[in-house]
Amino acid sequence: MMSTGKEREGDDSTAESSETDSSGSESSETQSSAAGTDVVAGGGYPEACDTPARKLLYDMVSIPSPSGEEEQAAKRLVDFFEANGREAWIDEVGNVRAPASDAVLLTSHIDTVPGDIPVEVKPATEDDEVGEPGEPVLWGRGSVDATGPLVSMAVAAVKTGVSFVGVSGEETSSRGARFLVEDRDAPEAVVNGEPSGWDGITLGYRGFLAGTYVNTSESGHTSRPEPNAIQHAIDWWHGVEETFDPADPDTPVFEQVTTKPVSFDGGLTDDGLAVEATMDVQLRVPPNRTVDEIHELAETELSTGSVHWKEPIPPVMESPRTELARAFRVAIRGAGGDVRLLRKTGTSDMNLFAAAWDCPMVTYGPGNSDLDHAPDERLPLSDLDRATTVLSDVCRDRP
Repeated sequence: MMSTGKEREGDDSTAESSETDSSGSESSETQSSAAGTDVVAGGGYPEACDTPARKLLYDMVSIPSPSGEEEQAAKRLVDFFEANGREAWIDEVGNVRAPASDAVLLTSHIDTVPGDIPVEVKPATEDDEVGEPGEPVLWGRGSVDATGPLVSMAVAAVKTGVSFVGVSGEETSSRGARFLVEDRDAPEAVVNGEPSGWDGITLGYRGFLAGTYVNTSESGHTSRPEPNAIQHAIDWWHGVEETFDPADPDTPVFEQVTTKPVSFDGGLTDDGLAVEATMDVQLRVPPNRTVDEIHELAETELSTGSVHWKEPIPPVMESPRTELARAFRVAIRGAGGDVRLLRKTGTSDMNLFAAAWDCPMVTYGPGNSDLDHAPDERLPLSDLDRATTVLSDVCRDRP
């Protein structure tokens, strides 16, 4: 998910109960016959990687793809689409484009955060928080955020003939998504790929406002009472924190403006004549507030110094009553799941898509988001299978 300085994010969720089938997965043969076509992946895999989706996931996780270094992973995606008879290419910002039916656009990000986690498939243990004991779990950077969602979408796009884009740079600047909304028209519906769990759909994300406070003051003896630039920076940020401190401590995090300083640099200049202070800050904006409002309130707390604000990302909250959301509920129940409707406290590319395109959208993908960016990132392969089935059913259900 979009880093933009992101910490691991939580969610607020509600579950819709349904009668469940405990299996929820299907074999490679069942998947292919349901799609009416075989899906080509590759060869030379662990024994548990016995379906096209599992094989492609193993390949993609095995290729390091931190932001700015996605090229080899992007080429593997292009090869996958071409091997399955689909046109695909890499555009000028590194997105993998595989256009087809725009009844649905499936899109997730190719890049990951840095981190070397050995790629291996191991059985889940008795006390593992993900997966049933003994079932195969794939470990590796990106298995959850968001190569698992990306792969499930690529396979579903091949199975159903809908459009696909693997975007670049989501974990840093979202350059891929920003380019995409400028370069193509809106599809009829968007499914953005991030881990929601195979039985959950994410409808809301908070917005994002980041800036850098800078100030300079004359140097002087530390016994003098006048505040220096460092104190001014601290005073400003304390004022911002107090401004957005929720009146009701029980307010859900999703509905709060949360404030976070993420770096600080300050001290005497090299010539010893001044004190400088630089502080990077981030604010998360709930859908019931606007980014402009939050920007104005933060600026009001300034008494000296200035803030250089980056391009903001507005919050998004989609309706659970769209035809797209309904299709997901039907597909998840059909795969044996109890539907969970999620609101994430972080930010994703769906925020940018929602700001640019007037069409229904959700975020969906296999994986436990608590493992985003974690040193023990891993994905049960059965969750990948179920998510691929759900996505395929949703795309077939679209007109």
